[in-house]
Amino acid sequence: MSKRTGAIIGAALAFFLLIASLGWWVLVGNVNGEYFTQVDNSKTSQLESKGGVIDPTGGMKIEYRLPAYNESGDEREIAFGTDRELREGAYLKLEAEPIRGVVGWSEVQYDDLPPKVQAQMR
Repeated sequence: MSKRTGAIIGAALAFFLLIASLGWWVLVGNVNGEYFTQVDNSKTSQLESKGGVIDPTGGMKIEYRLPAYNESGDEREIAFGTDRELREGAYLKLEAEPIRGVVGWSEVQYDDLPPKVQAQMR
């Protein structure tokens, strides 16, 4: 095998490992699926738009950083934006997608929470 062939194989292997690790991060290290949380208005910060063609805040004024639980009761801190302050103590179902983060939320009743989530929120 020539040095050039070895270099090409090495570069291809490095590229494959980079793509595989990025895929692993998207699938495992990033939020995905449904999470449940309870509104705590003391855990907010104000978002400021810097203007321009693309607004990275998405027009949202408030960012929440709250502990959230998946259906299995596993905890993770999730950040999401809203255009208004939410009702203190309300239970939310968050819909999250890889890379994009929280793409939607809706208020739910305590009885609608999965049993393992209810156990975490007592």
